[in-house]
Amino acid sequence: MGLGGVGWRRVGSKVQGCGWENCLRLRAFSSAAIPSHMESVGFIGLGNMGSHMARNLINAGYRVSVHDVNENAMKRFSDDGIPTKQSPLEVSESSDVVITMLPSSSHVLDVYNGRSGLLGNGGLLGPWLYIDSSTVDPQTSRKISMDMSRCNLKEKKGYAQKPMILDAPVSGGVPAAETGTLTFMVGGLEEAYVAAKPLLLAMGKKLIYCGGAGNGSAAKICNNMAMAISMLGVSEAFALGQNLGIKASTLTDIFNCSSARCWSSDTYNPVPGVMAGVPSSRNYDGGFTSKLMAKDLDLAMASASGVSFKCPMGSEALEIYRKLCDEGCDVKDFSCAFRHYYEGKDEK
Repeated sequence: MGLGGVGWRRVGSKVQGCGWENCLRLRAFSSAAIPSHMESVGFIGLGNMGSHMARNLINAGYRVSVHDVNENAMKRFSDDGIPTKQSPLEVSESSDVVITMLPSSSHVLDVYNGRSGLLGNGGLLGPWLYIDSSTVDPQTSRKISMDMSRCNLKEKKGYAQKPMILDAPVSGGVPAAETGTLTFMVGGLEEAYVAAKPLLLAMGKKLIYCGGAGNGSAAKICNNMAMAISMLGVSEAFALGQNLGIKASTLTDIFNCSSARCWSSDTYNPVPGVMAGVPSSRNYDGGFTSKLMAKDLDLAMASASGVSFKCPMGSEALEIYRKLCDEGCDVKDFSCAFRHYYEGKDEK
């Protein structure tokens, strides 16, 4: 009922009726502060992360159209009156800004440079700003930025003489995507970053400018490499403690008030029975999968190789997560290394 959410509003994952008068007032209020050159947003990639990010833009009053290769993903939006497009190029034809949230570097290259891609139309582009929030290697981000630099706008605009692109991967996972509290690590021209702030803040709560093209992607893979190494280190220590007769809950109390304190111990504890509401408390279901961690570590190692930098701990972490995936833990949360690699025990 109601195009673009009119007649309904989404609260969390639920759609509630709000009545025509109230809903129109809500949209008029939320869209009043949106600059005219950012009103129409195309969103490509409606997976676990992208679907929530697009919904948050809609709720903030942006006029959003969407595309995904998965017809079912698009149907969930078309059922709510959100326009769906059949190709990236079609998305760009009705957008001021385009955001992409895709699974891998190859998908990003295809969406931007492939047939019916965003950079089609002979290099004459309608949107003035592109934001790629995919987790990819910095080389891919820099290639797309270089390709974009050879394009021009169909119409010159006072606020942009050339199309611009930001690499803006995120941290926080699906829960933060749903609640609009993501952290964005942003690379690209600083003027584009400043212009994009209101749009990004409709999907996140923390923005960090990292420098030139590709630096957002570089920050993301460094962050995830550190996260993997930290999780493995904490899991190894907990499993060793258990073998030495110390309960994981006792070690957790010690870690969390001493120099070993970290996110993997105080927020995302890998030991089943120690912390509620985390993947270890539900058989490692949900969360950030081992398959995705292996993918991100592979990106980090490839990037390190490209600059002749040795990452012994990152390389070992990659081998561990590859082994977990080979042994059937690919869709389990990456904290499952505690149980399935180190053979740690549940806390009783």
